[in-house]
Amino acid sequence: MQRNGNTPLDTLDTLIDLDAYPVHEPQSHGYLQRVDDARAQLHDTGCALNKAFIRPAAVELLGAEIRERKSQTHFSTQKMNPYFHTEVDPDFALDHPVNTFLERSSGFIPGDAWDSTCANDVLFRAPEVAQFLADCLEIPALYCYADPLAGLTSNILDPGQQFTWHFDTNDFAVTVLVDEADQGGLFEYVPDIRSAGDEGFDAIAEVLAGGTTGVVSLDLRPGDLQIFRGRYSLHRVTRVSADSRPRHAAIFAYTEQDNVIGRLDRTRQLFGRVLKEHEDAEVARVRSDELLD
Repeated sequence: MQRNGNTPLDTLDTLIDLDAYPVHEPQSHGYLQRVDDARAQLHDTGCALNKAFIRPAAVELLGAEIRERKSQTHFSTQKMNPYFHTEVDPDFALDHPVNTFLERSSGFIPGDAWDSTCANDVLFRAPEVAQFLADCLEIPALYCYADPLAGLTSNILDPGQQFTWHFDTNDFAVTVLVDEADQGGLFEYVPDIRSAGDEGFDAIAEVLAGGTTGVVSLDLRPGDLQIFRGRYSLHRVTRVSADSRPRHAAIFAYTEQDNVIGRLDRTRQLFGRVLKEHEDAEVARVRSDELLD
């Protein structure tokens, strides 16, 4: 398979429904329609849902690759606040969102578990997909996240597990639901509950206490491609029922700048280890905002 430049058309057509999403024809009417629709969704709710982006047979292939690598999953269970902190902060009241800790129990297959022959990796690195996503996000270009653990990953929720309310450290996330839970495992979010200049603590506290004001439950199905602005939108995946099939999602991480490496503490939380690349990047890191995380 070609790994530089354009992805071979027959490979793309095997994985992506090119009739519905002509990512190989960026000047076509169909492409521009899809981009306009995604932009409208992102402006409206911070989330663009591209239904049936991946062909059914390709969804089966993605799932088989995830299951083959599931033994490499780093599972962890911890009580955390929406900012991935686990310790009480004495500067805030005990009922404040900063000191509200909920269970996160899930796992991630790390980036170094995949190789270039995997369909998951081919999709992640296809320049046509990256440019389509960039156009949807109204930015010039996207680069595959250079982080060796967090670039291409899979989020695993086994029966009884959940990924509680949280914010992302990056401005957007790209995911494909691969294996759907029988019960539970729903993606829920509150669009733009905070901004770069306003943490939105009152609204967040209401949601953490069980409130439903502003909460959107997304109708995700296997093969759907989701573009989500998770930096400012509180979100979670609800608990998978104890007698359900697992929920598996492919996560494709991109950045607006090249050669970006993830944060040290968050990497250790999600993958149970860090590499020298993470330690070196932490020394040179410059924050883009003053949010708690």
